[in-house]
Formats: sequence, structure tokens, C-alpha cells
Amino acid sequence: MNIDDIITGLYPLPEHAKILLKSQFKEITYPKGHILLKEDCVEEHIYFIKRGVVRAYSNAINGQVTFWFGLEGAPVLSMHSYIFGKKSYERIELLEDCDLYKINILELRSLYEKDVHLANWGRKLAEQELVKTEERLIAMQFKTAQERYMDLMNDQPALLLRVQLGYIASYLGMSQVSLSRIRADKKK
Repeated sequence: MNIDDIITGLYPLPEHAKILLKSQFKEITYPKGHILLKEDCVEEHIYFIKRGVVRAYSNAINGQVTFWFGLEGAPVLSMHSYIFGKKSYERIELLEDCDLYKINILELRSLYEKDVHLANWGRKLAEQELVKTEERLIAMQFKTAQERYMDLMNDQPALLLRVQLGYIASYLGMSQVSLSRIRADKKK
């Protein structure tokens, strides 16, 4: 996915603002398995996925808990670092070789101060991330495991082909055995 589509998909900008924003992005590549963001660190950049899949997870007593996946076009950021300049609590791991667009948070904040259109773009970024988090929280609290699986199948079917089942089971809040049962029931 190219940076123009990512920027415009988030919030349409006048051409002068888009050119200013694009000038701050750098394109980078990392291999599968690379840890892009580490917990207990203040992240200085926001990334957007040009190509690849990533996951966010935290370590728990019983292992890792995956709570987010990102595909092409998705922003990759620590909201604690972006909003408050504080240490993140999550790790972001690349599940495939990834091409990413990277922008420095301080440079981005400087752009927000220079152009109201860019400030609105940044507001939309934060709003969309908030809504995704709210939807995830509601799903985990009020939907059954089977409903969460069906939502994933309908909303992000590519994940089922590109991500190992253990990560998907963790994301859905169930064991891999339970996920296998749900998948077997759907095939009947």
C-alpha cells in the first residue's frame, strides 16, 4: 500500500499539507521476527505498514497475550508514547518481512502546530485508534468466542491465512484447542 493511499484513507488532506506530511516519512524494511517496538521504552516513531503483518503482544504469567494485528495500511504505534511521551507496555513483532513508512513523533507534532489540516489528520489517527480499542474491549466483554472468531473471519479473513493459529487463539481470548473446535464446527 502506498503512502498516498494511507494518508488519504485516514483523512483527506489538501495537496500542500499532504506534500508536507509525505516529506517527513522514511521507508524502511525489517525481516520477519524483528521486534519493532519494545515494552518499557518511549517510542519515537509512528509506522504505517506498506507490506506485511505485525502483532502487538504483552508477556503474561501463562505466556504471551496477542491483542492486536496490523495489516497493510495500518498504523503501528504505542499510544502511550504518541500521546503522553511515556513508555509503552507492548511489544510489536513482525510476522512477515515488512516494508514500513516511518515518521518521527516530534516532527509530526511540529507539523500539527504548523497546519490545521495536519492537526486534524493527527486527531483522526487518534480517534480511529480509540474506536478500534473500544470495539475490541466490547467484543472481549460481550461476545462469545465463536462470535469473535466469526467477526475476525468477516472483517480480516487474510489474518487466518497469514498468522499462526496460536496467535489468533490468543487474540480471540481462547486456547488453541478451543479455536480448533470452533473451526471444525464451522466446516460441518
